[in-house]
Amino acid sequence: MNITIVEPPQLIDLSVRSTLGEYPDISAAIALRKISTSIEQMPHDELGSITRATVTAVIANPWLGTDTDHDLAERTEAIAPLLAKLISDRLLDALGGADAIEAFGKAALVGADGELEHAGALIHTPYFGNLLREALGGTSIICFVDGRATPGESLRVPMWHKTAAATRTHYQTLEMALPDAPHAGEIAVIAAASTGPRPHARIGDRTTDRPITSEILKGIQL
Repeated sequence: MNITIVEPPQLIDLSVRSTLGEYPDISAAIALRKISTSIEQMPHDELGSITRATVTAVIANPWLGTDTDHDLAERTEAIAPLLAKLISDRLLDALGGADAIEAFGKAALVGADGELEHAGALIHTPYFGNLLREALGGTSIICFVDGRATPGESLRVPMWHKTAAATRTHYQTLEMALPDAPHAGEIAVIAAASTGPRPHARIGDRTTDRPITSEILKGIQL
């Protein structure tokens, strides 16, 4: 009689490990096809420059072929933390660490064969959002966009201040292209961050606004 010995799952401590080098174990665990970083710099008279970056991870959709009543929790808990670690490591490396980052945002796009909820499952739970926020030194809810997409589309990822979401100077979007993702059976997960505000922000803030109500509609001049 043949006896099959099942090896227990390997436990690793990712809290003290960088994923910037070798990560074949993580790649295999989440069926990662590619991960890419895009960086742009904008000269600024007072700030010197503002650097903004996106990191995009493209994985096979783990829920293909499931019904709309399928429980997404198990795979979310297994995959989302690994995506958060891969992505946050690269944002921190691109922008000079958490102290340099002032604004952040996130996005997920599901391919044509998946369900919109599949994209949301990977970015809208604490298994991704809390880990990304902690890594980047934030306290604000992370603004987001999600949807369906086919390869070749462009995307605007929204961002706002990582600790003061109502700070209008940091309301901004970062436009990016997705030339080959997501394929029909994939999900693209994206996070964006910036070291500063919009280059020429000048629309005031909630701390400087005068009170405005619908009363102003009673005296409109045309």
